[in-house]
Amino acid sequence: MGKKIKKEVEPPPKDVFDPLSVESKKAATVVLMLSSPEEEVVSKACESLYKFAAKGDENKMTLLELGAVEPLFRLVTHDDPIVRRNATMALGIMASHNEVKKSLRQLDVTHAFIARLAPEEDVVIHEFASLCLAHMAVEYNIKVQIFEQGGLEPLIKLLNSPDPDVKKNSVECIYSMVQDFQSRAAVRELNVIPPLLELLKSDYPIIQLLALKTLGVITIDRETRERLREHQGLDHLFRILETKDFNDLHVEALGVVANCLEDPDTVQLIQETGCLRKLLSFTEVSTLTDFQKNAAKAIAKSACDSENRKNLHEEEVEKCLIALLGTDNDGTKIAAAQAISAMCENLASKHTTGALGIPQLVQLLSSDNEEVKEAAATALVNLTTSHFGNASAVAEADGVEPLISVLSSKRDGAVASAATVLTNLATQEPLRVIIQSHSVMSAIVEPLHSSNSLVQSTAALTVAAVGCDADARTELRNAGGLEPLVKLLHSRHDEVRRNACWAVMVCANDEPTAAEMTRLGALDILEEINLSIGRKNNFSEVALEKILDHNLPQKYSQMGYLASSNIILDGFYDYGKVKRGIKLLPLEELSAQELNDRRAIILVNTKAPEAVSHGPVNEPPPATEEKSPDLPARSVGTFRKASKEKTSSVDDKPESPGRPSSITKGSSREKGSRKGRGKKEEEKPKEEEKPKEEEVESAQKAAEDVPEKAVWLPPLDPLLMDYITEASRTILPLASTNQQVVALAEFVADKMGGPIERDKLHEFSWELHITEIKFDLKCNVVPIGKISKGTFYHRALLFKVLAERIGIGCTLVRGEYNRAWNEVKLVEEAPPGIPAVLIPPQVFIVDLMYQPGYLMKEGTAEADRYRRI
Repeated sequence: MGKKIKKEVEPPPKDVFDPLSVESKKAATVVLMLSSPEEEVVSKACESLYKFAAKGDENKMTLLELGAVEPLFRLVTHDDPIVRRNATMALGIMASHNEVKKSLRQLDVTHAFIARLAPEEDVVIHEFASLCLAHMAVEYNIKVQIFEQGGLEPLIKLLNSPDPDVKKNSVECIYSMVQDFQSRAAVRELNVIPPLLELLKSDYPIIQLLALKTLGVITIDRETRERLREHQGLDHLFRILETKDFNDLHVEALGVVANCLEDPDTVQLIQETGCLRKLLSFTEVSTLTDFQKNAAKAIAKSACDSENRKNLHEEEVEKCLIALLGTDNDGTKIAAAQAISAMCENLASKHTTGALGIPQLVQLLSSDNEEVKEAAATALVNLTTSHFGNASAVAEADGVEPLISVLSSKRDGAVASAATVLTNLATQEPLRVIIQSHSVMSAIVEPLHSSNSLVQSTAALTVAAVGCDADARTELRNAGGLEPLVKLLHSRHDEVRRNACWAVMVCANDEPTAAEMTRLGALDILEEINLSIGRKNNFSEVALEKILDHNLPQKYSQMGYLASSNIILDGFYDYGKVKRGIKLLPLEELSAQELNDRRAIILVNTKAPEAVSHGPVNEPPPATEEKSPDLPARSVGTFRKASKEKTSSVDDKPESPGRPSSITKGSSREKGSRKGRGKKEEEKPKEEEKPKEEEVESAQKAAEDVPEKAVWLPPLDPLLMDYITEASRTILPLASTNQQVVALAEFVADKMGGPIERDKLHEFSWELHITEIKFDLKCNVVPIGKISKGTFYHRALLFKVLAERIGIGCTLVRGEYNRAWNEVKLVEEAPPGIPAVLIPPQVFIVDLMYQPGYLMKEGTAEADRYRRI
């Protein structure tokens, strides 16, 4: 046998590196390995980094600081599927960190990850690529990039993936995307509804929840709701609502149903299938407060459509809402009250809810939660608007007091609503009395001071509604409410200004309130408003006139018109025409002015000093004593300072410039001008003269007994008193108003110079006569009784004064060039066979100059001629 020879082993090639197993304990080393040309090394490095990043956010931040993001992103598009998969996994898990997302955004990674969603890619790549996109899609800019780069379509296709994680990440990304309206429209066209409905059958609650949330967003659009209805989506939703095990999904499912309830077709569909009744039943018995709250919100949203309100009312939705008012959750109460407010647009619903729910809403006004108060008050606003029965029900439920307490709430909406409810109640007089008994005017002062225009507007409206009662106006005045009310006239908000004007108009019905508002500047503000075309309103002019009704001298001078309801009282004076915004001086100051060449100021005053109170201008301060016609006349005005040291008679005072002087009435001029006047006075029984002398003596005594302070006393006009007495004795007994008007016109003309021929009007020297009276009196103020030669405006004024004293209503209208006339409403003689009561009264102008007593029908040529020169 030969000797065995041992076979030699071939040595490895010299150009091949022997395999080396490396164990690294540093993430930095592994990050460096990402740049290796060996696919196996890179793959293992990516896998190691994925595991490291999955342990927590600190590790993700560490990898970012080590610069791992950029090389990992390059590997996402690697040719090797394993490297590509592991790199995608690493970046997908790291993308949940905000700083990593910023870095990825700078690298513009969306296009690469969208490419990883392709069908040929591994399911793991689908999972982590969709995860990365889901994390990044929360930012608006990334949503735009995904949309523009066509990412929605592959995401929607992945909803059908067999992998639940891919489904979850894809639907989550879609949910973020559809927050933008462009994406909502796009997913509808990409037919997203069927896969989303399929996801509702998933075994994973998170997938079901995300699908419902996505449906809740996309069904905001009407077209999408139609697609959902076409695919029987409501059946899927109600199956979830009917399944108790899906309690955690009920709120989101209800949100989708709520969107669908906006469509009348959908409401009708679910009503016909009985699902609407089921929904209301779920709501009443549900133990989920969020479900009940959202159900009420859904009803409120649906009730914005009139057809929906009708269908909901047929299903007795009011009972459900009233039941929700009794829950323990404030949010549910608020939502239910808001739904009631929406349903109240339906009259039948308003009636049903009012009968059942008003007591509960009234109780909510006392809630500690201000939002609950506001919602309840708002519901009561809609329930009581144009519904007297519900307004009465609020009062019967003792709602007035809590409503007034809400006026002090810190929420402007609650205050405004409470004020509006009180206004609705105040339209009924019995309820207005109840409201006033709870001191509502004192409570409304604080809202009038509010800076919120809605509160200001509703508060002013409440004042206008309740201020119909004199006691209410007095309370408002005493509580200091007039000042903020007048300030609201300055408001730039049209509604606030309008309602403030309305309130001022109502409050100006009594003299003290009108005087106080005038003192606060209401007259000036209203004049300014009415001069502005853009700011004046339906109530501003009436409010101005109402205030002027308590200042007739200003009204007549400014507006040139006194209505039949404007009764001229003692102390009235005709200053002449003035421009708007010009205030008349008080009669006291006008009387103290030095003589001037302007037109005389005509005074009406028949009150003795003791009978005159310090009131408004048309009820002036006490008048001085005036002697009888047979005695020397007193001065037109007197300043008296009574004291023990100074008790001399007024007649002993020396005359001084600018101060009225004593005059004598018995001049031949004045006697001659009175046709037959002296004879009539001589024929008067002495019994009539004696009381007059006693009255004048009492006036003198009253003037001398004035306390130790300067008091101005306007003059008594005894001749005017005689006119009134004579007219009452001779004209008042006449059978008809027509006869009285004619006789009074003749009477006035007789006292002021008699008839004047039209062609000789220029020869009637009334100006000289008035000037002589001014000179004799040393005063610009002339009592009307002293005028024996008067023109149009003197006679028209005297006619109105005497007419009102004997019960005849007439106007006083100022024209141009010293013209003035009176308008009276009279009934013409009825034709035979027609009862006089069937003849409507006509407006006539009374001729006081040419043919005294002649009546000219308004609108005729002769009436127009009378008013012109």
